[in-house]
Amino acid sequence: MSIGERISRGLKATLGANLLTVAANGVLSVVLARFLLAPDEYGLLFFALAVFNVVMVFGTLGLPSSVARYVAEYGEGAPEQVPHIITASLAVLFGLTAIVGAIVSLGSPWIATALEEPGLEPLLALGFGYVVLRGARTYLAKVFQGFNRVDYSAAVNSVFAVGHVIFAIGFVLLGFGVVGAFAGYLVGLAVAVALGLVILYVGFYRTFERAPQREEGLLRRILEYSVPLTATRSANVIDKQIDTILVGVLLNPTAVAYYTITKQVTSVTETPAKALGFTISPTYGEQKAAGQGHRAARLYERSLEHVLLLYVPAVVGLVLVADPMVRYVFGPEYLGAVPVLQVLSVYVLLSAINNITSDGLDYLGRARDRAIVKSTTAGANFGLNLLLIPVWGVVGAGVATVLTFSVYTGANVYIISRELPIRYASAARTLVGVTGVSLVMGLGVYALRSFVTGPATLLGVIGFGVLVWVVGTALGGLLDVRRTVRFLT
Repeated sequence: MSIGERISRGLKATLGANLLTVAANGVLSVVLARFLLAPDEYGLLFFALAVFNVVMVFGTLGLPSSVARYVAEYGEGAPEQVPHIITASLAVLFGLTAIVGAIVSLGSPWIATALEEPGLEPLLALGFGYVVLRGARTYLAKVFQGFNRVDYSAAVNSVFAVGHVIFAIGFVLLGFGVVGAFAGYLVGLAVAVALGLVILYVGFYRTFERAPQREEGLLRRILEYSVPLTATRSANVIDKQIDTILVGVLLNPTAVAYYTITKQVTSVTETPAKALGFTISPTYGEQKAAGQGHRAARLYERSLEHVLLLYVPAVVGLVLVADPMVRYVFGPEYLGAVPVLQVLSVYVLLSAINNITSDGLDYLGRARDRAIVKSTTAGANFGLNLLLIPVWGVVGAGVATVLTFSVYTGANVYIISRELPIRYASAARTLVGVTGVSLVMGLGVYALRSFVTGPATLLGVIGFGVLVWVVGTALGGLLDVRRTVRFLT
């Protein structure tokens, strides 16, 4: 199978799973926010999830990503060692997650008190199950990526996406409230992990001839490489979650609800770039190792052009439709999210560029450099949040995120350009052209915005903007629509 065919297959599977995840999360968010939970309860649920996202750093460290790298490497050079990699790393993973999960469950009263939110205690008490299952799901997704079978990662993520929505809504309807919603996440994780472990055993573990003994020092090298990945992941989690936690600590759960809604909307728009980045990242290292660095560079260049084509107009669109989107999708009681959503529209573009860049650095052997940059910007983000949230509220958290993530993204682009012979001239031309198209699109959307009176007319205005974008990029020679459709289908 050619590189193009493999990427196309992986991208379709990952994009499909991500779109399903977005749709499922969208349904869950709207149902919980508009019908089942009050704003403070909704904020409390995602306050707890933000805390767990930080805890997960200690539960998995950088082990899943490190294992993925060694699975990819040994799958080609010494496949008989792959079963040893899987068994040894799984033992370490379950040991870590069990210890960290037990600490969270037993320490839930003290953690809730430290965060000055007593309502967190019953959710944190379920920490053992969440940490173990979430760690296993992350491990499975990364290992399948290392095997270059992101379609299996997509299958596991899809099962979780559907499962946690069904169980979360069901438990809330049965009267279990916010605790029931959180328990729904646990059941969804359990089903997805069970499926993933079966696929890992049947589809991979059994297919490799097992060496009599593990290569000396192999586990040590896996753990050593996980150190810089842990630093990167820790900084990444701090960068993405500490703002939510600080909003909860410095403000209140309702403010967390505003900020969470904003992050959910931006997450929806990031879906295509996430799928593309997850699919192509292993190819960078694979091609460079084969002496084909120029092919990896061309792949990155094309990916960057497509990201710019899609996300520059997305920034303009989000700024213009933020108010009607929040008003008619989540409800007028969440209008406090509008200004921060407009600020974070810039983050959407930065995140899209980063999605096709940062993971690739791990496969290119630049995990340490990425970790240094991420740790620095995460620390700056923490400090800026402490300064700006008391002054500007949730908007301050958004401003801090945009400023620090701009530096992080720029640094990652610089680092990858030192590893691959990347030429940015074509991307620059694309940026100029799509900016012009986006301005024309923005004028049209702005003129029609006053006609938005509900979800249907909102979709109509968004559809008009998309149509202007498609026609403008096609006429300007920026996008080959037929080629793109063929690639995705």
